[in-house]
Amino acid sequence: MTDAPRGVAFMKEYNVAVLGATGAVGREMVKILEERKFPVKNLIPLASARSAGTVIGFHGEDVTVREVCPTSFEGVDIVLGAAPNKLAREYAPHITAAGAVFVDNSSAFRMDADVPLVIPEINPEDAVRHHGIISNPNCSTIVTLVAVNAIGKLSPIKAMTVSTYQAVSGAGAGGPVELEAEIAAISAGERYEPSVFPYQIAYNLIPQIGDFLENGYTAEEMKMQNEGRKILHLPELRVGCTCVRVPVVRSHSISVSLMTERRVSPNEARAAVAAAPGCRLVDDRAGKKYPMPLDTSDQDLVYVGRIRQDIANENGLSLWCCGDQVRKGAATNTVQIAELLI
Repeated sequence: MTDAPRGVAFMKEYNVAVLGATGAVGREMVKILEERKFPVKNLIPLASARSAGTVIGFHGEDVTVREVCPTSFEGVDIVLGAAPNKLAREYAPHITAAGAVFVDNSSAFRMDADVPLVIPEINPEDAVRHHGIISNPNCSTIVTLVAVNAIGKLSPIKAMTVSTYQAVSGAGAGGPVELEAEIAAISAGERYEPSVFPYQIAYNLIPQIGDFLENGYTAEEMKMQNEGRKILHLPELRVGCTCVRVPVVRSHSISVSLMTERRVSPNEARAAVAAAPGCRLVDDRAGKKYPMPLDTSDQDLVYVGRIRQDIANENGLSLWCCGDQVRKGAATNTVQIAELLI
């Protein structure tokens, strides 16, 4: 059931709660539950006291957001998490105690040994090993691994060098607002003091996402290696990653150079990517066709192109991929995991 059973009739219906239902990812989860015809008996949108009482639409009806509390999960089958780490950790014990399965988009449990970290196109079998919690990976990890997984099946991936170009909406709803406000202020010859990002993002790039660690990488950059090892079951995988915030509203773009055990030709790689679930090959040099964030926004496929031999590595390939970090990088992947449970 990895690739959306749109139009497929399910035998059973489920009570589904969305924790953090009024945020950007939570709202997208509600939208995708409807799009993919997930068998929802009752939708229970949950949020903070500040957002309680908000009305959201679901299947043509208005559903009122409830304030989350420890008893919110009684009678719930599946909880989709779109809340920060602190709230995820606070409510996870109440969710599992109520007998629900928590499919969590935060990073709170991703590296816990007994919590599966799942991309349904890659390791759906891991989901069944859960003990009440399943984690959704980082958005850039999802886009990258969906793009390279088919190549890894041709020959195991030993190492990757990755640069991510991450859209401002990846920082939350305030990211696009700040970008647009800065552009307007600059056009008017006015000053604008950034608050979402540490520096002006309009007409600029910021080569830091997450806090710096002792090894010089940021926490965001280390997710690519740590999560990649767990998802691909490659404990020796080495990933050097640089994460950059760019003045693009939506969809992350990622440059990947990977090294495999044996030499994989670009034609082999293209054929594998073209047949891979969740991917669309966009690789036409003559026609100047390649993945771009404008083309991948508000849909669920990862576009992959610019596939070529890495001239710096005999067993290397380089590629470029783009994917919507709000949908496939967060909300859609979470709903796909929930589909594995039904």
